[in-house]
Amino acid sequence: MNRVCIVGAGTIGSLLAVHLGRVSETWVLTRRADHARRLNEDGLTVRGKSSFHAQVHATADPVELPEFELGIVACKATELETVATRLEGVAPGAVMMTIQNGLGAEEVVARHGEWPLISAVTFMSGRRHGDVEVEYELDTATWLGPWAGTGTPLDAVRATADLLVAAGLRAEWMADLLPAQWSKLIFNSAVNGVASLTELPHVQMFAEEDEPTALGHVVRALIDEGKAVAAAAGVELYEDPWEMNCLAVARGETAASAYAHVPSMLHDVLMRQPTEVDFIAGAVVREAQKHGVSVPITATVHRLIKAKEASWALARERPEVVGA
Repeated sequence: MNRVCIVGAGTIGSLLAVHLGRVSETWVLTRRADHARRLNEDGLTVRGKSSFHAQVHATADPVELPEFELGIVACKATELETVATRLEGVAPGAVMMTIQNGLGAEEVVARHGEWPLISAVTFMSGRRHGDVEVEYELDTATWLGPWAGTGTPLDAVRATADLLVAAGLRAEWMADLLPAQWSKLIFNSAVNGVASLTELPHVQMFAEEDEPTALGHVVRALIDEGKAVAAAAGVELYEDPWEMNCLAVARGETAASAYAHVPSMLHDVLMRQPTEVDFIAGAVVREAQKHGVSVPITATVHRLIKAKEASWALARERPEVVGA
């Protein structure tokens, strides 16, 4: 694939763009014109797990994009409908890959074009340090597979995975991504939900169950509800979400190197911006209702995070009430 386009230049989009910029002609579709200008002038620099600079091409106007072979839609799920609308009529011969948290991104993109779609979930993470620099924190894999709704050829999935690997990223292709998507969904629903409500990063406490008040009991209960929904939906999970949780927090053997990843929804909470809870915990709740499964803890977490979001608007409107 000689030309790719990354749609969205947040943390994940920037990590993808800077790596792919080393092996392909890489375009970035941004939301802001000044962001595109900075990328064109300065390129992108990555620090952390990778350390290098790459030149990319960028625009805030979809009309200015050249034809490309692969598009990766890397915006947040909360922005997906708007972004997919902007892509209408763009690169009709391209393969498009979604990489959002939760379930249902493919259906949104498919409403706006007839591209063959690749489904993907990623565990890599980082931090943006301005418009032209990103820090690569977790160099974990991206899982990808063909979306059944468009009958995407498996060869296109393999080629995309090979491209990511050639760019210095980790990727694993699968003939059926649904079991992996559900594993990530259940893991995300529990970890992001608890982190958002407690404002704790993902730390060892999330796996501790020694005491009656230990936080791990809540995380496990949320995961167990998600697993019950997956079973009712006939999905055999690719990995056990509880084991994923325990393995993640086991990273770092000393206090100085202890694992303390800030999940994406916690970052949104700290910034007081809309979270993806409707697409993560909300997706579990909707699937539970569809299959007649009771998920009271997940539903409660979903409602509490929605209330937390509402409190920010109230604080802006009536700070004397909220005490902001």
